Amino acid sequence: MSNPHMEPQTDPRIALAVRGLSIFFGRQAVLKNVTLDVAAHAVTAIIGPSGCGKSTLLRALNRMHELNPGARMEGEIRLFGENIYSRGVEPVAVRRRVGMVFQKSNPFPTLSIAGNITVGLRLNGVRDKRLLAERTEESLRMAALWDEVKDRLHAPAISLSGGQQQRLCIARALAVQPEVLLMDEPASALDPLATQKIEDLIVELKKDYTVVIVTHNMQQAARASDFTAFLYLGELVEFGPTTKMFTNPSQQRTEDYVTGRFG
Repeated sequence: MSNPHMEPQTDPRIALAVRGLSIFFGRQAVLKNVTLDVAAHAVTAIIGPSGCGKSTLLRALNRMHELNPGARMEGEIRLFGENIYSRGVEPVAVRRRVGMVFQKSNPFPTLSIAGNITVGLRLNGVRDKRLLAERTEESLRMAALWDEVKDRLHAPAISLSGGQQQRLCIARALAVQPEVLLMDEPASALDPLATQKIEDLIVELKKDYTVVIVTHNMQQAARASDFTAFLYLGELVEFGPTTKMFTNPSQQRTEDYVTGRFG
């Protein structure tokens, strides 16, 4: 019989439970004792000035920060109750469940639009052409890109506009059906129209996924997220519902940041 004290009861409303997370690069502590719960089927935004640890926190959620030599972590992160840092848990398996979209769109330049979508599935051993075609259409529809590219699926991915390339990268991440989608400033390089499409997409995606975004754009956090975490110098200053954070924050530092007094 398993020891009930070893495995906490899983709460399906919590996708990621972060407890006492500290991350060091060499001797430098980039994150210091961060604890928060990321709600399932919601959008959580991480805000804060440059260099405060936003991207490091995001990358810790799928163990991407480990690609940085000299990275070390303390604490615990549970994905729907399972400790993703337990011995024997493969980082690759974690990254299949927790997908990532980066600030700069990075389609594979030698692959077609369809080839970009199916690359992860093929790496996972999917060979069924019908399934690959179905998942391609499904993912592109979820990323609000299908109608724009359905007649040129075999064109090079780099023939798309910047905003389309970013939505293609979102579709590529969705194709392997992750449970959580991480986005690191997904619209920072885009024009206002493409940015709006990405924001609308983020809101739409929470029906099926848990979404965590890092953004330096306060209005974007206010528009697109349900919860907001404010980081400053590696510490979590405040975390709560976005509306409260922007209208009635508990901490003076949060108020100063969201009203533009510093940052």
